[in-house]
Amino acid sequence: MRLGVAVLLVLLAGACTEPARVAPRHSAAPRATSPDPGTGTGPKNQLTVVAAGDLLVHPLLTEQAAEDARAAGRAGHDFSRVLAAIRPRVSAADLAICHMETPLADPQGPFTGWPAFSVPPELADAAAWAGFDTCSTASNHSLDEGMAGITRTLDNLDRVGLRHAGTARSAEEAARTNLLDVGGVKVAQLSYALSFNDIPLPEGRPWAANLIDRDAIRTAAHRARAAGAEIVILSMHWGTEYQNAPNDDQLDLAEQLLASPDIDLIIGHHVHVVQPFEKIGRKWVAYGMGNLTARFDDGSPENTQDAVVPEFTFTRTESGGWEVTSVSVLPTWMEYRPAARVVDLVGAARDPAVPDAQRAHYAEIEKRINGYVGMRGAFEAGLRPLS
Repeated sequence: MRLGVAVLLVLLAGACTEPARVAPRHSAAPRATSPDPGTGTGPKNQLTVVAAGDLLVHPLLTEQAAEDARAAGRAGHDFSRVLAAIRPRVSAADLAICHMETPLADPQGPFTGWPAFSVPPELADAAAWAGFDTCSTASNHSLDEGMAGITRTLDNLDRVGLRHAGTARSAEEAARTNLLDVGGVKVAQLSYALSFNDIPLPEGRPWAANLIDRDAIRTAAHRARAAGAEIVILSMHWGTEYQNAPNDDQLDLAEQLLASPDIDLIIGHHVHVVQPFEKIGRKWVAYGMGNLTARFDDGSPENTQDAVVPEFTFTRTESGGWEVTSVSVLPTWMEYRPAARVVDLVGAARDPAVPDAQRAHYAEIEKRINGYVGMRGAFEAGLRPLS
């Protein structure tokens, strides 16, 4: 789990970009880019950050997106109907962060699933349509398609206006901090993965994807601060797959990294199930947010359809720093039939148009997810359920 010396030297040598302004896209609900009421013309004193689990696309979900596109009279793939239920929450946030689990393919494919993924590029369009602003791209599948896959993925994210962190097309890009201007507040996103499924980094390109290394992460976070970041959010692709409890490495890394004054929040991916949230000192970690999208074969016993879409409210402190003062979690479920769709479980359980038996089913799933979220005292520490 250690980066090579060459990677660290590249990271240390790099310069930072000017922050990109977060702006609404694709008719999403407008972002709050003006100051909070009563604060005059200065930057915001409070902002909301929404995050989500893995955007994971299996072949059956690719087929669903093709069917949805045909139903709309279009060629290609349309994932917007899959994501429609979470668009209100995502697009209302000041900053929304997604996780691109797998490489994006050319529009004509080929499209593949496990063990080496390559998925339709329209997934990027749907993520932008839903209201996401930036996406982590470091995952155990980052190298499934080699440098060509990294390039296609980042080119498509650029095409739809989504910022990104975790993989790079050049040493210069790897050395730049993903810095965003959110209503006058500079926010940095970092992204790291625990492995690349034993696929080596491309020869001569040790900077192509970020591997988890405590010291390298601390260095990158400190560099983000030096570039003007007021808030630093770390996306971590870590943990033991299909295990709801965080493993010892996650627990140790969370404590060590949140002890850094340069890291304000950790959001986790990879394990394909929901893991707990925890408040460590005055900071939060979401160990695992599940799969926002997925379409495993039927009969999976690990609750891989469960996910959460948390919202973290950051408030400026008297000393001028930032602290998460409120956390809420929207539980979601990836329904497979009659069509693959993300379900807002809170809304669906209250919807009188949903049959009673189905509402009861959704309520049970929501209860299960909240149980996982609260395994390490999150609700006692102030996390707010939406049910």
